[in-house]
Amino acid sequence: MSEGKRPGLGDATRGRLLFGGDYNPEQWPEETWHEDVRLMKDAGVNSVTLGVFSWSTLEPEPGAREFGWLDTLMDLMHDSGIGVVLATPTSSPPPWMGRLHPDTLPVTEDGRTEWWGGRQHFSHSSATYRRYAAAITEDLAARYGGHPALTMWHINNEYCTYDHGDEAAAAFRRWLRERYGTLDALNTAWGTAFWSQGYDTWDGILPPRLPHYMRNPGQVLDFRRFTSDMLLECYTAERDIVRRHTPHLPVTSNFMPLWSGQDAWRWAEEEDVVSVDLYPDPRDPLGAQHGALVQDMTRSQARGPWMLMEQAAGPVNWRGVNHPKPRGLNRLWSLQAVARGADAVCYFQWRQSRQGAEKFHSGMVSHAGAEGRTYQEVKRLGADLERIAPEVTGRHLTASVAVLHDWHSWWAGAQDGRLSNRVEYPDVLRAWHRALWQAHLTTDFAHPEHDLTRYPVVVVPQLYALTDAAIGNLLAYAGQGGTLVCGFLTGVADEDDRVRPGGMDARLRALFGIRTLHEWWPLDAGESVACEGFRGTLWSEEIEPADPDDTTCYKGGELDGMPAVLNKGRAWYVSTLPEPDALRGLLASIAAGAGVRPVLDGLPEQVEAVRRGEVLFVLNHGREPVTVEVPGTHHDLLTGTDVTDRVTLGRHGAAVLRPGPRPPLLDSRTSTGAEPLARSPEKTASSR
Repeated sequence: MSEGKRPGLGDATRGRLLFGGDYNPEQWPEETWHEDVRLMKDAGVNSVTLGVFSWSTLEPEPGAREFGWLDTLMDLMHDSGIGVVLATPTSSPPPWMGRLHPDTLPVTEDGRTEWWGGRQHFSHSSATYRRYAAAITEDLAARYGGHPALTMWHINNEYCTYDHGDEAAAAFRRWLRERYGTLDALNTAWGTAFWSQGYDTWDGILPPRLPHYMRNPGQVLDFRRFTSDMLLECYTAERDIVRRHTPHLPVTSNFMPLWSGQDAWRWAEEEDVVSVDLYPDPRDPLGAQHGALVQDMTRSQARGPWMLMEQAAGPVNWRGVNHPKPRGLNRLWSLQAVARGADAVCYFQWRQSRQGAEKFHSGMVSHAGAEGRTYQEVKRLGADLERIAPEVTGRHLTASVAVLHDWHSWWAGAQDGRLSNRVEYPDVLRAWHRALWQAHLTTDFAHPEHDLTRYPVVVVPQLYALTDAAIGNLLAYAGQGGTLVCGFLTGVADEDDRVRPGGMDARLRALFGIRTLHEWWPLDAGESVACEGFRGTLWSEEIEPADPDDTTCYKGGELDGMPAVLNKGRAWYVSTLPEPDALRGLLASIAAGAGVRPVLDGLPEQVEAVRRGEVLFVLNHGREPVTVEVPGTHHDLLTGTDVTDRVTLGRHGAAVLRPGPRPPLLDSRTSTGAEPLARSPEKTASSR
């Protein structure tokens, strides 16, 4: 690693696709460890994560250190050729910590303490918790930083705690003073003139605890920002400790997809490797689309290859009904992740637990053992990943469509007093991504202030609150000839959740050809509005157009004849949520007009095609066999065969296609100077 350059995922993969998962050997007798290693090697596992929930085993009482078992495991993994992603165990403090230091326990909005007995029972603002977390992290890094098995650090796990307690309140006040400087600035930002909420002292400010009636939305918005920042402080404190000991090794912490508590754009900038946990419901007909959305978002946060830290080999244990994955689905969804940029495919967990809260959550080795279907499918996947790794590891995707997303806008729009509690931002985002996915268009995600110039098409499903910088960025993008498509409730408020004059920023209204936005008309459950050529759902708006080039109007009702869709030049505004087929058709048409087409034309509806580097992934999400047109000759890396012009995929089938036929094997008569791949017994004998 050159001086000043941060390590990355490539420093851990070393040309491979990482394959493995969380390993919790402290749950099992030592004789099981050797059986586990044998099964791991048979399955092609080359990476395990150790220590995620091991704090009480490592530190059974304050200050004690029990590292012997972990020494054995680290050595065993190294001897077996399996790399270790070593976790700091700080997501689940030992019971003694909460008992001796109740200040480390988080407090809910209504003043209830969250006790030990589960996990994530820590206050992110607690000085005591942070001190213990730093101490165990320091000792782990000092002991194992030079161990040859260590390939990466994993800090904590799924940061997701809120805290409304007294220590968090003091930290919140410090955070606000740093953000605003003066009480006058804070009162202005929060609009405290409403409901007599003006603050005359910093000590009067609390987290948004349970009120008699609705909370101040500005206070709630800043508390969400504060929570993300406090959790990030916990992460960076531990990261900096391990980085000091091992500056050559990458560090990560796993995101939960579309979790509202973290600004993952900001977090990603602090991570060497961006990783995520992904658990689509196998019974969800849009499970693959959910996976694609999370994969696209994670790849975009990573600006390249990323790590699938957790998925399930079979059922989970936290849905109302937990269904297993049908045959082939685990393999298919894993290959989908690789297609969309993953260089690591990992699971929670290696061996299914026999006790505890997650004993019915699947493992790579299920309760059925090595003869079970789950492990046999894991073995097949391990072999597949080994075959395709040389052609895909480290390769990037090129997407021509960017979907804009911002946590701060989501937080601002998710207030109690909004016009419709049926409008949930993640649902709107999923609907727009679904339309693009079903139109077979590969997408990146981007922040509204990112450089957008390389994308022919930018879509904004919904960004309720936009900074002036973000609006300027969108205007500049459109002014330079980019195609911009915005959904309803975009540009309504500024970063302080202050509604902009006219109910939508005047610059955006001019861009889309809107003279006046008279009223928002949210729709009830089951209600829709007729539009020219389609029906709209969820939302509608009473708009008076200015000078758009084209409009598609509402038909009937209060909004009869008013524009549902406005188009001015390359700027589009959609004031309702078209039904899925209509939204897909609209976005596909707009994209085609901007020169953006699918990777393959004429794809069957249930088939996904993604190109990563030079390799084409073709994935059948249907339960019936299907034949796909793939013009030219390709070599299928999964089967080792060549295909010309078409490929047939079985149920949940996949092909990973490299352009051109399989190159001929070299032999000793070739003129390349390379060593022959194989020698006959006679030649081998004569060479001796």
